[in-house]
Amino acid sequence: MKIEHRVVVAAPIEDVWNICADPMALARYVDSGVRVTPAVPGRKPELDARYRILVRVGGALVGGDVIVVECQPPWEFSWSSITGVSHRVRLRLRPVPGGTAVTLRFTYDAPGAFGAIADFASYPAMWSTMKNALHGMKAAAEGGAEMPGGRALPQRLIDEVGHLGVLARAGIVAPMRPDRLVRIAFAARNWGLSPGALAAVGEARHPDRAAVVDGDGELTYAELDRQSSAIGSALRESGVGEGDAVALLARNHRGFLLAMSAAAKLGCDVLLLNTGFSGPQIADVCRREGPSAVIYDAEFGELVANAVINRRQVIADGISDSAGVPTLTSLAAAGEGRSPASPGRAGRITILTSGTTGTPKGASRGASSGAQGPTLEAPAALLERIPLREGMRVGLAAPMFHAWGLSNLLLSQALGATVVCLRKFDPEGWLAAIDEYRLEALVVVPVMLSRILELPEETRGRYETSSLRIVAASGSALPGDLSDRWMDTFGENLYNLYGSTEVANATIATPADLRAAPGTAGRPTRGTTVKLLDDAGIEVPQGSVGRIFVGNSQLFEGYSGGGDKQRMHGMMATGDVGRFDPAGRLFVEGRDDDMIVSGGENVFPKEVEDTIARHPAVAEVAAIGVEDEQFGQRLRAFVVLRDGTDVSADELKARVKSELAGYKVPREIVFLDALPRNATGKVLRRELAES
Repeated sequence: MKIEHRVVVAAPIEDVWNICADPMALARYVDSGVRVTPAVPGRKPELDARYRILVRVGGALVGGDVIVVECQPPWEFSWSSITGVSHRVRLRLRPVPGGTAVTLRFTYDAPGAFGAIADFASYPAMWSTMKNALHGMKAAAEGGAEMPGGRALPQRLIDEVGHLGVLARAGIVAPMRPDRLVRIAFAARNWGLSPGALAAVGEARHPDRAAVVDGDGELTYAELDRQSSAIGSALRESGVGEGDAVALLARNHRGFLLAMSAAAKLGCDVLLLNTGFSGPQIADVCRREGPSAVIYDAEFGELVANAVINRRQVIADGISDSAGVPTLTSLAAAGEGRSPASPGRAGRITILTSGTTGTPKGASRGASSGAQGPTLEAPAALLERIPLREGMRVGLAAPMFHAWGLSNLLLSQALGATVVCLRKFDPEGWLAAIDEYRLEALVVVPVMLSRILELPEETRGRYETSSLRIVAASGSALPGDLSDRWMDTFGENLYNLYGSTEVANATIATPADLRAAPGTAGRPTRGTTVKLLDDAGIEVPQGSVGRIFVGNSQLFEGYSGGGDKQRMHGMMATGDVGRFDPAGRLFVEGRDDDMIVSGGENVFPKEVEDTIARHPAVAEVAAIGVEDEQFGQRLRAFVVLRDGTDVSADELKARVKSELAGYKVPREIVFLDALPRNATGKVLRRELAES
């Protein structure tokens, strides 16, 4: 079994080394369940130093003797077992902006024929032990910084039983033959909770079911597992190895999933690149993150030209090699029938922030998140509120490289669902896919709903969409009365999730919530706390606007290049402001830095945008703050009209004045053919500010 955790410590690398590079630290920074005794009392931690390490598991002490096998101050420190349970611990320190990145890797193997099952059973306890040790070291190095909070062990066990019940109702957890259970345990042991393991689990449970349907036809779970293993073997032969990073720039198709699964089986980290990035952005991100290989769709060849210099290249789509660059298809053929050796670590996935207001940052996640141990909270939180079920046919329109698309891709794999993909979003194309494949769920970002509704009624009427039971939207706020218009047309099937790359999911609105309060982000999800705080960290009164802070087991651990989101009371800032209505539903008013002060009054662009968006002639609207001699600041609104309609700027200003207030009326309204958006549908406000 492989466990890996990473934190960024706000301290110089030498100071962190002095605290971390010592097996005795385990005894100091975790609970009394771990005992560490040096073989030679008083000997400093150095190469060949020996210790006895015992861990309490239930009523027994398990462990043995270890020896330090690597000691390179202040970079690398590791020890390996001599007797007892076979294991190895490695600490890796690297300076990053804001401090020192510390990576703790732990691998262990239980003996015997059923060692894989024993490893799987002990995984949660060992995961928690390693996590607590690393965070204890971080707290000590930072001078007693606040430790991650959490519930007591009995309550955590009760919570996990509840999560398990949700997963059982969804069909993820179900009775199965013992041989399949053993294969699943081996997959988890080899690759952790990663895309590689999910491919193997899918092959064990339903090998002949279609995992992906795209422009090239169907790819079954058995084919996904076999081909990803072959690709991993071929990549290893080309020089891509365990611990390397692999950058992936691809649209929604089978190549995306094959590349992620192959990288996971190698023990590689995956860097997901945004298909809307420019060439310089891609080059800057790759320079910062340092991938050893770049896998990309052929259409992006020119964009990645600078990023692939001195790096291995693979084309994610295409059948045969082009200009000496191999494809995933050719790698699968080259590695046919082989599987890479089990890696010593579980790979991580780095998701990039949207970059709508600056340079994209990398938010890295491991196979599991959370400060207190592996938890089923993340999938249970979604499945409790959004009724996805085992074996569903899911249309994934949201980009796979985005946190929302990725989470639904992985959840669909866990559910044994069939995921239908289109390379690019096409509103009529998705109606045709719903009809052809009898899709039961559709995963989107909100602007996609608008594009479908903008189709002529005659066009929409050509397709049968009654199979659609779930439409799950996230990525940006639902504007105006979009939820009502969607459900009036397609039925009561819309779910709206609010979250971010950094905090995962925070709230979910059901169709009933959206009918009662259009535009709401809904209520906090299972295991999640959402509070609205002022600048002093004090909770604001009900109904007042405050900064949104989220606490759950899914908070990310810091940006890959250093830095973090603000944290208070064990919760993390989302960067948004919002309010709760009397029923406890959250409304997101916008980014906390979008607010302007106009004539001494606080004005949030979103409420003005929603008011303008409800006009029947308006298709899209975005508002930004601009300087104003009289009021200090005013809003400038950018409006896109529906085809065949017309409305004047004065009419829209009068609407805002009548529904809101005079000081909230935009100083000017600019009509555009389209709003600038990134690949995930978010409006690029910096481009509006420059126009």
